[in-house]
Amino acid sequence: MKRIFLLTFVFFIAAKGLIFAQASVGYYPWSSLLSISTNSKKAVWLDTRFQTNSLFSSLSVDILPMVNLKRGEVVQWYIGGGLRLNPLYRIADANADIITIDGYSLNVGVRIAPIPQNRNIQLALELNPYVKNEFASGVLKSHFGLVYLFSKKKKE
Repeated sequence: MKRIFLLTFVFFIAAKGLIFAQASVGYYPWSSLLSISTNSKKAVWLDTRFQTNSLFSSLSVDILPMVNLKRGEVVQWYIGGGLRLNPLYRIADANADIITIDGYSLNVGVRIAPIPQNRNIQLALELNPYVKNEFASGVLKSHFGLVYLFSKKKKE
């Protein structure tokens, strides 16, 4: 019951942030991750990542609150952490929790906007230590992807 309450709270915070903020969308092709984020130019932002190219029972969702360490026009350094959920794991195991927590991660990354004419196109590089739910095993992942930051239209 505590897990369900915690997950409901995290989803509420995530949805509120996505509704009231500018979003960005990214794809990490070698990791098969689709990323949807709130406005990453803010001091604190939320990144949600969806596992693609996988079996239904292996599809994961990462919920990652991030904190910007240094923000510039071209380079943005950030750190964060979160948890990986698997809402469809019950397909493989009928006795599993309604929402299964797969593990926990720490993210350290940089977003680089290399094109002066369009700073909304960014390259994302990350190191991502990840441990399984019961801390039985872990892996050091790295992610490289392309991100597009949507911006509000300027009023004339």
